[in-house]
Amino acid sequence: MSFRVAVCYGKPEDAAAFDEHYTSVHVPLAQVIPGLTEFTWGNSSSMDGSQPPYYLIANLVFDDEASLKAGLASPEMKAAGEDVANFASGGATMFTQEDVRVPPGRPNR
Repeated sequence: MSFRVAVCYGKPEDAAAFDEHYTSVHVPLAQVIPGLTEFTWGNSSSMDGSQPPYYLIANLVFDDEASLKAGLASPEMKAAGEDVANFASGGATMFTQEDVRVPPGRPNR
């Protein structure tokens, strides 16, 4: 199992400004969070063509709960968290979760 921080960003007022700040400033801040083993992000799209509830979703993955807690308490996470106000005009929803891995394939019956 792993633990993750998910950050869901609402639609920004200026998407180009959001994208520029996110890639040039925010991503480098988040990349150096202690204990981080995986960092993915991407723009959202709806499967039915409607407007998705989030513009971009980022996932910061840690190997275990202790690493997650240490990462959350770090100065690097604090700096990344404080930066959100600089570009996320559409707001941001953040939460943690414990990931349970399920192998692909057919369930046993």
